[in-house]
Amino acid sequence: MRHIRITNYYKQSPRNGNFGNEMITRLMIKWLCLTAAVMFASYVLDGIYVKDFFSAFFTAAALGILNMFFRPLLLILTLPINVMSLGLFTFIINALMLKMASELIAGFTVTGFWTAVFGSLLISIANWMLTSLIQENRMYEYSQTETRTNNQNDDTIDLDKRDDKWE
Repeated sequence: MRHIRITNYYKQSPRNGNFGNEMITRLMIKWLCLTAAVMFASYVLDGIYVKDFFSAFFTAAALGILNMFFRPLLLILTLPINVMSLGLFTFIINALMLKMASELIAGFTVTGFWTAVFGSLLISIANWMLTSLIQENRMYEYSQTETRTNNQNDDTIDLDKRDDKWE
């Protein structure tokens, strides 16, 4: 009898016991990817100006904080118009977040509404591409065994294959 065990990856403690360090490392990698995306957008678009690396670094931090606190609230408040526009109003919300970050950070400037819209789209695409290249995308650990072990956690799914059906 063959068993497949799928274990939730994030609920387990890491093998070396440094879960906090891994979270900080992931946060820093995402932060640096967003910084690179902001610098890329300032290089491509004429209406976005970044003074230096640290301005882009703090802009990425401001965008992260604004997206964490204000973006969910704005998405809920604008849900009817977002549904009617088939989700295209989300680009306007992202542009608003970018304009808010430009008001907060001294070395970062966004001039114009359409520049903010195209800049937020470009930053989102560049950030997505960079994080997908770097980030480990597995959320679950997969192992296949021949025998069943008695050491099962609450977050483990154990499946048996009988007559070409998983049970």
